[in-house]
Amino acid sequence: MPPPLPAADLAAALAPFGTSRMLPGAAYTSPEVLAWERRHLFAAAWTCLGRRDDLLAHGTTQRGVTAGDVGVLLTAAGQRLRGFANVCRHRGHELLPDGGTATRGAIVCPYHGWSYRLDGALAAAPRMPTDLDASDHGLVEVPVEVWQGWVFVNATGTAPPLPAYLGGLAGLVEPYHPASLVHGARHTYEIAANWKVVVENYHECYHCPLIHPELCKVSPPNSGDNWNLPGAWVGGAMDLREHAETMSLSGACAGRFIDGAPRGTVRYLGLLPNLLISAHPDYVMTHRLEPVAPGRTRIECDWYFPDGVTDPAYAVEFWDITNREDWAACESVQRGLSSPHFRPGPLAPGEDAVYQWVTLVARMYLDPAVALRQATENPPSTKIVWPVM
Repeated sequence: MPPPLPAADLAAALAPFGTSRMLPGAAYTSPEVLAWERRHLFAAAWTCLGRRDDLLAHGTTQRGVTAGDVGVLLTAAGQRLRGFANVCRHRGHELLPDGGTATRGAIVCPYHGWSYRLDGALAAAPRMPTDLDASDHGLVEVPVEVWQGWVFVNATGTAPPLPAYLGGLAGLVEPYHPASLVHGARHTYEIAANWKVVVENYHECYHCPLIHPELCKVSPPNSGDNWNLPGAWVGGAMDLREHAETMSLSGACAGRFIDGAPRGTVRYLGLLPNLLISAHPDYVMTHRLEPVAPGRTRIECDWYFPDGVTDPAYAVEFWDITNREDWAACESVQRGLSSPHFRPGPLAPGEDAVYQWVTLVARMYLDPAVALRQATENPPSTKIVWPVM
């Protein structure tokens, strides 16, 4: 499996922090790179599909989804959630279209009527020879896990186990109990920028004084620090100003605080490849990313609150304004990346989380299995002394 970009082109991104540069422009603009990412990065990682309650709700027993470019069929029998390749073992027809659902107790291929139990076992193959070995023609299972209410799939089956993949992120999210929170709102955006541009923007506040006046009123843009802990993720925390209880236009919490959640700080965590978790004292916000094209990304933004909060507008309004400010910046970056004059630039001292992200992606380009093993076994070594200028 050759990398999508020459190793020599990735060397500058993998240089030590303080001397490194961004990924090459083709990483953000090339259809070939995105095709590689879908097959070898998204499918090889633990990709977030959304919330279990959304994916399999109201009696739904089956749903067709896509992880990278690999079709997956989710099935639910009682509380047991499983995943299978969305491929009939007869002639390869999809069992359900992407986003399609079914409520029946069997999986039936719409092409020739082969049917399977919800555990993937072949149940019937009409008009096939009687000596067909059903045990050799069950659906191909792929790893699916539920963590804190989110469903993750590793479509290639090659990633480390999800607990190791999450690493230190799990403990940072645990105090917010997201599995017990109630969904309050969702905004879906489709923006003209590469998915990695969105993630890089999320992981730094160097830009905040110039484009986020509302944010800077409630959170000092130079506050906080980033973590170096095992796992395939990047993240850090930012402080709230003394008068602010949360991220809202006034700084006030108009709902109620999450029991046991830290006060005075917001945690910003990005799990490779497509889930951003922003944990506040009183709510959790997520961005789930789906690449549509090299220069286009669909973003599903959700807000979760403690039970009993009836009006989420105070949080949603603040972040919808902030999101749209970010999207405008990301779209401008994408236009610049498409210029023949773009050259990868250096990172600022405060962009260490961006460096962690860029190096994780670059290592995934070189060898996904090695990159994920390194990420889950060792904290990222990015906290080095910045060179004296």
